[in-house]
Amino acid sequence: MKVAYFLGALNRGGMETLLLDILSRADLTSYQIICIYREEGVISDLYKATGVPMFKMIPRKGMDLSYVFRLRKLLCREKVNIVHAQHSLEACYAWLATRGCGIKIVQTFHGYDYHQTAKGRFFMKWMIRHADLNIFVSEVQKSYYEKKYRFPRNQSRVVYNGIDFAKFEQREKGESFESPGLLMGSVGNFVPGRDQITICRFLVLLKKAGIPFRFLFVGRKDSRYPRLYDECVRFCETAGLQDEVCFLGTRSDVPSLLTQWDAFIYSTEHDSFGIAVIEAIAAGIPVFVNDWEVMREVTEEGRLAVMYKTKEVEQLLSSFLDFYAHPEKYREKARKAAFYIKEKYGIEKHMEALNRLYTHLSGVGNKTC
Repeated sequence: MKVAYFLGALNRGGMETLLLDILSRADLTSYQIICIYREEGVISDLYKATGVPMFKMIPRKGMDLSYVFRLRKLLCREKVNIVHAQHSLEACYAWLATRGCGIKIVQTFHGYDYHQTAKGRFFMKWMIRHADLNIFVSEVQKSYYEKKYRFPRNQSRVVYNGIDFAKFEQREKGESFESPGLLMGSVGNFVPGRDQITICRFLVLLKKAGIPFRFLFVGRKDSRYPRLYDECVRFCETAGLQDEVCFLGTRSDVPSLLTQWDAFIYSTEHDSFGIAVIEAIAAGIPVFVNDWEVMREVTEEGRLAVMYKTKEVEQLLSSFLDFYAHPEKYREKARKAAFYIKEKYGIEKHMEALNRLYTHLSGVGNKTC
């Protein structure tokens, strides 16, 4: 059996990191892997270093039919059984390219439809009905799509994202950061769905409370939504937080950074899973996260993290001040949570779940090109 993973750009984000972890652990699979992508990105070299065959195929703007034929030729030449697309656009291209081939189409929904363009929504609505399997990354996300769209319920599954926790053990020593007190941070690109501005408001209250700290925002400024990053920078400058807050941009040493931090603070408006939160819990540090439905699911109603009411910075401050007064109690809870989270969300379990689904699909009416 051979699976082709199909995505857009090789940039650093939750989905791209997950797929990189899968390719890096190809030895765990019972099937062969190739990867098809459309654009280079900041982690292109890491993808190519996995040794998995990489195929760059660039379509022209719009629906490029010649691209469909080139894709079909590649999939048949490589004797691919399953295409696993990471976006609906790639899934649509793959669906068109495989008509009559018997190649199965799997797509994973890594987010919600809140900021879809009209074209993106069209592709998504079409493919959710025509994919052989729709994978969702949480029960909350799956329930959202099932309530909003009509598609075969027996062709959908939840597969929690997985993380290669070995990279925490094998991490290279990264840059060290000094702090007059607590060293904290958050990880996530400045895109719709993230809520870094709430964290900025919390930091104002923390400074007023007289708690010395340094806070590191890790995540890129997105060219499509620059205002989200700019708003946070302006807010911190206006509030006089220039000495306390640093915006680091994209980093390749997140595992090393997490081990330096005293706490991890996160706020979301509609994450679909929260890989950054899981990585922070796995690092064994206290994690503070808002009570968005998905966060309640992945942290087991706050058993694995400290939960605060969404956008309620005063409640976050209250919980944080208790942590500041009784740090060892929170650190002990964090150490226990780290052990549990590695068992539940390891890349091995994720890949085992995919393997079961692929094996079932490949035996259902499959044929060669």
